[in-house]
Amino acid sequence: MSEDDRAGEFGPIYLPVLQRIRNLWLELEPLVEETSCDNVVAPTELQISLTDGLGDADTARFDIQWSELRMYSFYYIDSEGRNWRFDRHPNTHSPEIHFHPPSDAAAVAAEPSCIDVTEVSLVTRAVHAMWRAAYENNDVEHLNSASNPP
Repeated sequence: MSEDDRAGEFGPIYLPVLQRIRNLWLELEPLVEETSCDNVVAPTELQISLTDGLGDADTARFDIQWSELRMYSFYYIDSEGRNWRFDRHPNTHSPEIHFHPPSDAAAVAAEPSCIDVTEVSLVTRAVHAMWRAAYENNDVEHLNSASNPP
């Protein structure tokens, strides 16, 4: 995600929450191949690598940020170049909690997110549930269509 997409304070990354998110993904998703942080000394994101992706994608990855101010980004990218993300951060182009649809996650255009919860475990479970439903149904059109998941 581009810093240009944010207006206002995102806050420092909260490492204990990234560790909780990692543990939840390991518990929930059998396709997790590897987890890592982008920087061992001062991590800014958690990376969750998957052995499969949506549609024809052979692999996929989530780049996840969670700040001390409870702002977040769950950014999906796969081997086919498909990308989308669920975000919570101040900006000038959409509600604070929003969704960037496939394959426009890098663009400024966003829509309100179907995820209304803000607690870390619930947000993580909701993003996972939306991804898993799209994966099992081979349908990215409904990534942001649930009624307040999880």
